[in-house]
Amino acid sequence: MFLSSVEHPAGGYRKMFETVEELNEPIPAQITGVIPSWLGGSLLRMGPGLFEVGAEPFHHLFDGQAMLHKFDLKDSRVTYYRKFIRTDAYVRAMTENRVVITEFGTAAYPDPCKNIFSRFFTYFRGIEVTDNCIVNIYPIGEDFYAVTETNFITKVDPDSLETLKKVDLCKYLSVNGVTAHPHIDTDGTVYNIGNCFGKNMSLAYNVIKIPPAQKDKSDPIEKSQVVVQFPSSERLKPSYVHSFGMTDNYFVFVEQPVKINLLKFLSGWSIRGATYMDCFESNETMGTLFHLATKDSESYLSSHKFRTSAFNIFHHINTYEDEGFIVVDLCTWKGHDFVYNYLYLANMREDWDELKKAAMRAPQPEVRRYVLPLDMHRVTCVFIHGKNLVSLSYTTATAVLHTDGTIWLEPEVLFSAPRQAFEFPQINYSLCRGKKYSFAYGLGLNHFIPDKIVKLNVQTKQTWVWQEEECYPSEPLFVQTPGATEEDDGVLLSIVVRPGAERPSFLLVLDAMKLTELARAEVNTIIPLTLHGMYKP
Repeated sequence: MFLSSVEHPAGGYRKMFETVEELNEPIPAQITGVIPSWLGGSLLRMGPGLFEVGAEPFHHLFDGQAMLHKFDLKDSRVTYYRKFIRTDAYVRAMTENRVVITEFGTAAYPDPCKNIFSRFFTYFRGIEVTDNCIVNIYPIGEDFYAVTETNFITKVDPDSLETLKKVDLCKYLSVNGVTAHPHIDTDGTVYNIGNCFGKNMSLAYNVIKIPPAQKDKSDPIEKSQVVVQFPSSERLKPSYVHSFGMTDNYFVFVEQPVKINLLKFLSGWSIRGATYMDCFESNETMGTLFHLATKDSESYLSSHKFRTSAFNIFHHINTYEDEGFIVVDLCTWKGHDFVYNYLYLANMREDWDELKKAAMRAPQPEVRRYVLPLDMHRVTCVFIHGKNLVSLSYTTATAVLHTDGTIWLEPEVLFSAPRQAFEFPQINYSLCRGKKYSFAYGLGLNHFIPDKIVKLNVQTKQTWVWQEEECYPSEPLFVQTPGATEEDDGVLLSIVVRPGAERPSFLLVLDAMKLTELARAEVNTIIPLTLHGMYKP
């Protein structure tokens, strides 16, 4: 099915960016259709729930204060519950009725009620790193943590949604922060990546490992370790990293041209008014680099030098090994212009025609497959320069050896439609992570507005779409049918906002094979935008 562009002149999508209140207790949902009897558990989702404090608005999509949402499914009944995470950023903002800690795109300023001398010293004291964990939630050992991309993660109770403990990863690991998209092995081992200070005060990227639940009930985080380090192509300007790839034997890190200017960042700690967004810049000449490291021997493969044209990358879909190659499937945005520049709330709340104009200026989204040859000795000794090294029969992606020793990659495009993005990708993770696979599920962004759920066959490029008028879904999470043997035998769970309806939000349950609706559980409250989450059986 071809993805057509649907218009949204009524602007109902603005409701996703409005403040909501907590719930005192779970509320029942009204169910239509039939929820599979085996589907019993909790859908946990993170996102912004507070978009202003007092008279001070938050400016960027990633600034609103963290709210944890939960749909409970039990005995064919469904309830919905939500609470704000009691981060330092939230508690202090509520106490002082203003923005106290600088967020991604919103600066905190000194308290205007203080005298001029107190304000002067506060101004030059520096910016505190936020613990506003709005991006994702995932398990570490037997515990659950709400996370953003700084060094702070927040332990939460997945049943009561209570905030339990703030954890500073810098106490255990050499990282300045880690992504909100770890990989989790079947035994519960957690892998993640973040930037750090390497040798001679240069920047680097550390892959970290957190072991699974301990027999002695000790905290796995206390046994965390760095397993391998990737170098940065620019000494004082690390690339923004949002996710990474992992196979059974390799880590894949894509170094994109969106950079963090360290000097700007450090000066931002001394001069108030700067935000994280102010520290980003684009390198217009570097293109994009692919780095490999072995998982078992924990070594960086410096001889493998892969390069391609510039793109933004936030989400890896899947990465796997096949016949001496690594296949890397990505959600990309063409060029070096930073996509986050277009995600300020003022832009997301624009009239539909104005929002479309902004999206026309932004990078074009595209799902791409890159193929990296592993046997570099065979490449340099047997093949001649200028020849395509990829011999996999099922892809048109190429890898060409240049005279300087680098291998230039050209992708196979798996999905592309004008201003229509396939993003927030999901797969049958337990079955297919690091393995050759067929299906990916994603959120369809129409000029940055989520208005469809898409299933993509990465082998044939066939797509299936779920879409309803004036409905705005979230990232679809795949839950496998117990005992299933087919890759797509399961359901997709997505929270959908439907402004103006009697019950304006619902949990949608789709048949993952056909992308047809099995059931929906409607609640009498608006649910704001959610970013990522998990299903807890």
